Formats: sequence, structure tokens, C-alpha cells
Amino acid sequence: MIQQLMIDPIIDEIHQTRREISNKFHGDFAAMLDDARKRQEASGRPMWKPNSPNKPVQRNGVPSADL
Repeated sequence: MIQQLMIDPIIDEIHQTRREISNKFHGDFAAMLDDARKRQEASGRPMWKPNSPNKPVQRNGVPSADL
């Protein structure tokens, strides 16, 4: 059976927005990330900031000793 592709306007809008942002920064991911961080800070919304970096975990799920 051949499955028909569904057109989802929300997904299309997400892809269009991604293309616009990419074009604005000429595909420079670092510049896009920097801009996103600046806009996030300027928004005044609360952001999760970890108190300490993640620690590696052993296969048994026990955190390994500090490196």
C-alpha cells in the first residue's frame, strides 16, 4: 500500500522559520547560537542553569569519582 504524504502547515512553518534564520546568519551555526542566547537573556524569562557540570556516570549508573 502506498502511503500518502500529509502536508502539515505547522511543520512547514517550522521549516520555513529555520531556513530564514539560517539564511540570516549565512548558515553560521555559532552565530545562530550566539543570537539565540542573547535573545534568551533579553527575554527576562527564567532559565535553567546548572550549579555544577554533569559528572560522568559508570555503566552501573553510579557516578564516577571526580576527575
